[in-house]
Amino acid sequence: MPRDVFPPLLLLLLLSVFGASHACLQDPASAYRFTGVVCRLTYPAAVVLNEKTTKVIEAAFQHARYPSVKGEKSLLFIGRVIYGLDNLEIHNLSIGRSAFELHPGDGIALEIGNVSAVFRGTIQYGYGSWLVNVAHSIDFEIESQIDLGINPKLYCRDGKVAADTSDCYLHLHKLHLHLQGDKEPNWLRKVFTDFITFTVKLAIKGQICKEINKVANILADFIQDTAGQFLSYGGISVDIGVTAAPVINANYIESYHKGLTNYNNASAVINDSVFHPRQLTENRMLYFWVSDQVLNPMFTAAYQDSRLQLNISGAELTELFKTNLSSAMPEFIRACLLESGSPQLRVWSSSVPDLNTSTSGTTVWGTASGELDCGTQGTPILFFKTDVAIDVTASYADKKLSLQGNRSEVFVLQAELSSQNQTVQLLDEDHEEFIREAVEKIGIPKVLSALEIELTRLLDKQGANLFDIFNPEVLPQDGFVVIQMDFGFPHHLLTQFLRKTLQ
Repeated sequence: MPRDVFPPLLLLLLLSVFGASHACLQDPASAYRFTGVVCRLTYPAAVVLNEKTTKVIEAAFQHARYPSVKGEKSLLFIGRVIYGLDNLEIHNLSIGRSAFELHPGDGIALEIGNVSAVFRGTIQYGYGSWLVNVAHSIDFEIESQIDLGINPKLYCRDGKVAADTSDCYLHLHKLHLHLQGDKEPNWLRKVFTDFITFTVKLAIKGQICKEINKVANILADFIQDTAGQFLSYGGISVDIGVTAAPVINANYIESYHKGLTNYNNASAVINDSVFHPRQLTENRMLYFWVSDQVLNPMFTAAYQDSRLQLNISGAELTELFKTNLSSAMPEFIRACLLESGSPQLRVWSSSVPDLNTSTSGTTVWGTASGELDCGTQGTPILFFKTDVAIDVTASYADKKLSLQGNRSEVFVLQAELSSQNQTVQLLDEDHEEFIREAVEKIGIPKVLSALEIELTRLLDKQGANLFDIFNPEVLPQDGFVVIQMDFGFPHHLLTQFLRKTLQ
């Protein structure tokens, strides 16, 4: 299939949870009618994603930049002790465990336990009285054992889903100071252990929680950018902006998206969507609800962008017409295929296709035209136009998309031969019957096969083949499609994210 054929089905196989938008409503129920795509992530999926939460937290610790801290303390007999902590860095980081809970209507409770780390830096200090004045610099290490608690909340900000992790706390079970060398008196070590470790504790807490909030929103933007790239194809894109803040209950997180096709500075509109949460279950890890009102504008954009076309020529074309048909092949077609040097068949959609989904499948109506050119001077050119209706079901297995045509109807609207002297000859009913049967039994299967290859190629290009997807199902319903699946952790996305975060 030529590269410019637009893949209009199942582009939304792996929509991400986040997306850009211009505004979102406070009440999810009032946003349903503006919603073209819904994503439901159930508790088992959250468990899988939580397996690598520690990697993201490690990135936050390692990416944090700790500011220099200065202070002073007055001591009896010694006078003022002035100190500064510089070049604070983290080393030997390890995280023991991660656990979470979904809190209905509130957010997510995340606990990171047994975080072990060594903080290294330099202490600049001076102390003295009217008798003595001493200034020193010494390297130090602080061994720490930390439990981290975060209660992130998802909300709408500037039309995007953002993460608020300001409810963040650290419990330091161990904070042990090591001064390099043994030249300092024990009382100084005791003083530093008392108040410098307290200062470091405050610095660590402030910076770690700040960095976690930063990393969480970098992650949201990263997923958004990835989703935007996945749904872009040439000049055609889909706005998956949120229509309301995500809903969280004990069993799933659910997000609501616009799903508006954008093409040539024009955007589709959805204001009467039929979505309701009861249309999705909780038995699988991940669900996508996709309205016909998302797919139809994609067809329209594909048609306007001249992407719904297919060229077949040479031996491939000749081989296709070896299919057994009940109608007799017209002599001029037989001669064109067998006796001419370079026969070529060009087919295209000559109207905007219309799509309607029901429990029996997705029915597509459209007008298809074709032109058979024998490539030989003086040989007439066959032109035909047909109305086509076909029921299609889709599946995805072994990282390949399959489209199955279950029932089709074809009506010949026009069929004629034209010669170089502009003479037009209308075909008789027998010839029209052959064309009708050829479109039904040769043309439609070929187009579906070509779409399968092109859609799979596009999905692979966008990285769908890098996901471990288990037992995906595409369930057609009245006016929408439900895509449900289980999955393994997307390691490639984590690698890309961490690489970007730690740049």
